[in-house]
Amino acid sequence: MGSLKALFRILIPVVALAAAVSAPAAQLSTDARTTIPHDVQQLVVVDYRAMQNSSAAMDLKDRVMPPDLKLFDEALRKSGLNDNHDVEQLAFALFRTSSNSEILDTVGVAQGQLDIQGMMANFRKQKVKATLVRTSRIYPMAKTGMVLCFVDPSTMVFGSKSAVEKALDARDGIAPNLLTNVHMMDAMKSVDWEPLWSILDQKGTQTMMRQVLGEAGSITDFETVRKRLVASWYAMDFQHGVKFNLTISTGDSFAAATISSLLTAALALRKMSGSDAEKRALADTSIGSDSGKLTIHFATSDSEFASLLQSPLFQSMVR
Repeated sequence: MGSLKALFRILIPVVALAAAVSAPAAQLSTDARTTIPHDVQQLVVVDYRAMQNSSAAMDLKDRVMPPDLKLFDEALRKSGLNDNHDVEQLAFALFRTSSNSEILDTVGVAQGQLDIQGMMANFRKQKVKATLVRTSRIYPMAKTGMVLCFVDPSTMVFGSKSAVEKALDARDGIAPNLLTNVHMMDAMKSVDWEPLWSILDQKGTQTMMRQVLGEAGSITDFETVRKRLVASWYAMDFQHGVKFNLTISTGDSFAAATISSLLTAALALRKMSGSDAEKRALADTSIGSDSGKLTIHFATSDSEFASLLQSPLFQSMVR
């Protein structure tokens, strides 16, 4: 489907949550950051405080939420958490299980005014028993195969048992955590004041750009700059239309200019075959490079974004 499809693949995991998200920034506390393992490939954070009573937003959520996020969402609700009231920030970290491994796992982190007493009462009612990991208690979440752990009165980690155990290892200092990942912490500074944001490490950035470029970028040209891709970050804002800003750090101007040229060619190819809605989206997309950084900016109105969601391109991505 070309580069626009790949570009919107970046957005799919968070559009479901962002469609009804409020304006305040989605920052993670220090305690939450320490639960995220060091070798994180992508971190997505969303302000979850104001899920509006909008049937359109909920329809969009049902249509585009990926299976793994649906599973997390269902598990949270079955555990007695009122996600519309209790959760202020929700984060998902995709991380490598070890520094030399290609195996990825996902852990979720929820922040807010958590009703821990209410959830514990629900666990007792369901006769749910905790298991001990050092001084932390982890609880199974209904019949989902996932577990949760309260790391402090306002922070909860959840996911598979292995993912939560690795998060606790990071929190307890047994394994390095996100705070020691210099590139990702630097990337976070550029976006963590936004209502919805994500950061990707070098491997995640390389994978993303390979998908975005598609057939338009020659293997030779991409391989020339692939190793120079350092990290990337993006933010979305659904107030006053839809805005998406992506920055890719390359470390040098040549790499940024090369990727910019490849991506511009990819978008030009798509303009020749896309639907009217897709062509308007491409017209609303700008690409530039400066001081070793590639930037992509997309902005459109609510109505045009709604048209894009009905396009064959978007429909093919959410099936």
